[in-house]
Amino acid sequence: MKCIIHRRAQFSASHRYWLPELSEADNQKQFGLCAKAPGHGHNYVLYVSMAGELDAYGMVLNLSDVKHIIKREVTSQLDFAYLNDVWPEFQATLPTTEQIARTIWQRLAPYLPITNIQLFEHPELWADYQGNDMEAYLTISTHFSAAHRLAHPQLSYEENCEIYGKCARPHGHGHNYHLEVTVRGEIDARTGMIADLVQLQSLIDQYVVEPFDHTFLNKDIAYFAEVVPTAENIAVHIRDLLQAPIGKTGAALHKIKLIESPNNSAEVYCGVPETSHTPTTQSQPELATV
Repeated sequence: MKCIIHRRAQFSASHRYWLPELSEADNQKQFGLCAKAPGHGHNYVLYVSMAGELDAYGMVLNLSDVKHIIKREVTSQLDFAYLNDVWPEFQATLPTTEQIARTIWQRLAPYLPITNIQLFEHPELWADYQGNDMEAYLTISTHFSAAHRLAHPQLSYEENCEIYGKCARPHGHGHNYHLEVTVRGEIDARTGMIADLVQLQSLIDQYVVEPFDHTFLNKDIAYFAEVVPTAENIAVHIRDLLQAPIGKTGAALHKIKLIESPNNSAEVYCGVPETSHTPTTQSQPELATV
């Protein structure tokens, strides 16, 4: 029986976004604060996903062996290092989150049956790489607070209560929504980036966070005047708002995940969803909204 396992590791390292062929002004324009000397640091968290058949001992791989390989090939070399200098790959291509994930895959693939490398630069930014040449995924996590009421406009109060329970009460209720926006694209061979991170964050703020934050969704967002603002419908609307603007950055919107509460979340894709082989820091998606 085939099974996918995940191994977590971590390392602390610094890096700097700086291209010697650009002037100081051009580096600062392109990379912002990340261009400042002598660099800045992160506590990186790494998840290595591996697939295989269960052996007679109930294991895909011996995790002690996996731990040793990850330490030998990756964390012992990167921990407390200046990434720009530690590996030759990072001298040709800047050590962005995407490029680090890709390089870790290349370093581990000869020894482990990897299906995904997931690297967290911090809790609100991470990359996934699945061995597809220069293609990678980058996820930005953010949040907004809003109220909503679950009630279909063509149904009576009693009918809505039967469907939505307490969520149909007239004055609504609120959530601290957590939003994950995943984009995919080709890693630039020189900058190491899928797209301009500052631009992506700005678009998410412009089209979602600022309009949605501290609102009553049913009344303040025109789309939800006739559409019930369930977690699923909110996720679909956010996808539709972001797909075209993000497409202009050179990346493509891949997935929207909206976490309504620790118990309820929904995710929608731009296209056919892929089978996930990656661990998640939040609860698995559920379509219930109660």
